[in-house]
Amino acid sequence: MTDSRSDDLVRSSAVALARRIRQGELCPVELMEATLERIAAVNGSINAICTLADDAMEKAEAARAALHKGDRWGPLHGLPVGIKDLTPTAGLRTTYGCTLYADHVPDQSALVVSRLEAAGAIVIGKTNTPEFATGGHTDNAVFGPTHNPWDVERTVGGSTGGGAAALACGMIALAEGTDMGGSLRIPAAFCGVVGLRPSLGLIPTVPSPLLWDDLQVTGLMGRTVADVALALQAAAGGSATSPIGQRVEGRDFLHAVQSGLPDGVRIGWCEALDGPDGCGVEPELADTARRVTHGLAERGASVSDVAVDLSAGIEAFSALRGLWMLGQHLHLLDRIDQLGDNLANNMRAGLAVTTREVAAAQRVRGDMFRKVASILETVDVIMTPTVAIPAFRIADGVPTSIRGRRMKSYFDWFAPTYLLSLTALPSLSVPCGKDSNGLPVGVQIVGPRHGEELILAVGAAVQAAAAVGLPPLESLGAQSP
Repeated sequence: MTDSRSDDLVRSSAVALARRIRQGELCPVELMEATLERIAAVNGSINAICTLADDAMEKAEAARAALHKGDRWGPLHGLPVGIKDLTPTAGLRTTYGCTLYADHVPDQSALVVSRLEAAGAIVIGKTNTPEFATGGHTDNAVFGPTHNPWDVERTVGGSTGGGAAALACGMIALAEGTDMGGSLRIPAAFCGVVGLRPSLGLIPTVPSPLLWDDLQVTGLMGRTVADVALALQAAAGGSATSPIGQRVEGRDFLHAVQSGLPDGVRIGWCEALDGPDGCGVEPELADTARRVTHGLAERGASVSDVAVDLSAGIEAFSALRGLWMLGQHLHLLDRIDQLGDNLANNMRAGLAVTTREVAAAQRVRGDMFRKVASILETVDVIMTPTVAIPAFRIADGVPTSIRGRRMKSYFDWFAPTYLLSLTALPSLSVPCGKDSNGLPVGVQIVGPRHGEELILAVGAAVQAAAAVGLPPLESLGAQSP
């Protein structure tokens, strides 16, 4: 296989790869060979895949043999997928980015992994994450930091940072991840890929210490919106093992994308969600996202500005996040001194949360949902910048100010994502341009509950209007395999 053909394969959309495999134009073994070659060439400098499955080629050969017998496993037949190192995979090391679990190998896979595999996907490995997915920068004491493929000195965000970087590099065709405060959307924006935080329970998070978890969801990433829709069709649906799952009979996410932007869809643009006293969004990012949003009027949309002040959620998120951290990691409380500072400090913050603060936060969260639901009666979707700052240099750490305003907390730079997380509404981050440093910019699309088809359709229109592409090979620090 020529280098150019190999590069074309690993940078193709998952939808295109699946179609070629289905039509007999591409062999799963050829795709896996190209994928493993790409991993060998660039993962050393990007550090996106932290554990490589040793049976990936064997499964690709089985996928080829099945096709020869006329047996098609499903819509993802033969596609290499990366699984976040937070999500259990049977027989494949899952460390959670924590030194206490550096050699941990689960006996059972998470439900989302089983569904992706049942649809024909091949798990090629685990993607890097902060310790127990805590934080907006992907780094941990087991594997170290993941580097941004557009500029290896910069962060990929977090916490599904390894998945986003691997997609942008061509090391996987699809990525699985989780999102509590923006863990799918932030790295998608920083790496120029697509990240979906679906409605609560659309993809049940099983197993989980908190089966009634109403903050974190399981979601997906792809190089295109259609790729995410393809994977969502395979992963979505209720389960008897989850008390908050959803039924998906009659829903066709890929068809919604392929049908195009609905005529006259009403889009509301909001530059910042954190109110007049908040830090807002860096002007270059806001201008890029605004320009693309208003440009959808040329494609038949009705676009207007809307005011969405969710600043009341800032204190609420802090309280609920603290409680969530403690609930998720209660089993580690007696070993807190063996954990990284970020996770340990978040657990201590959870211990300090009072019942009064939690009660107040829950009431605020209800008010926020009602406010956004009311706005979504006047527009069909709301669009806003995904993050408030561009990908920062790893050595510099998170900036301390936005638009000249000093940040009040670490959370300020991802206020656009975590404030919407509190509403539990589906949100999609789509690349919509680049900044003056050549870094991707993301726009976030939020819709009504069960509105995945709508936000995916709008996201596809954004991607068609403002194609960002993928990072050039020379930026990846490629090594000879």
